[in-house]
Amino acid sequence: MRHEHNTVRAVVRTLDGGEALVEVEQGGCGRCHEEGGCGGQQLTQMFCSGPKTYRVDNAFGAAVGDRVTIAIADGSIRQSANLAYGLPLTAAIAGAMAGMALGGDTGAMLGALAGLVPAFIYIRQRASRSAGNPGQRPHIVSRS
Repeated sequence: MRHEHNTVRAVVRTLDGGEALVEVEQGGCGRCHEEGGCGGQQLTQMFCSGPKTYRVDNAFGAAVGDRVTIAIADGSIRQSANLAYGLPLTAAIAGAMAGMALGGDTGAMLGALAGLVPAFIYIRQRASRSAGNPGQRPHIVSRS
């Protein structure tokens, strides 16, 4: 089975045990105009004006100040975005539609809330289960 990764360049700012806090040189993977690109670079430039720092696994042994390449499994960013945005939105709309059928506008508001709460609980549980999956975590793959 072939594992593909998206990569981005960064600089190690601090170390914390087996992890490093890195500052990314550009937002996103830089594949915005390629097939499979998510457009994240345009979003980060539009909404994030400060430096972008992330906590990554440092099994490679990079030191503070090292320029490194960070990799994340192909598709994991898209999956995370779909889970974080798509599921709550779908649950809220479905709950609002069901609530409106049962109780008008008040029912729609309560139904949207009734859809959001279990969606957020599910997302939180899934995130805690997958937090230990090293294949989905960003990690340092090389120094330059």
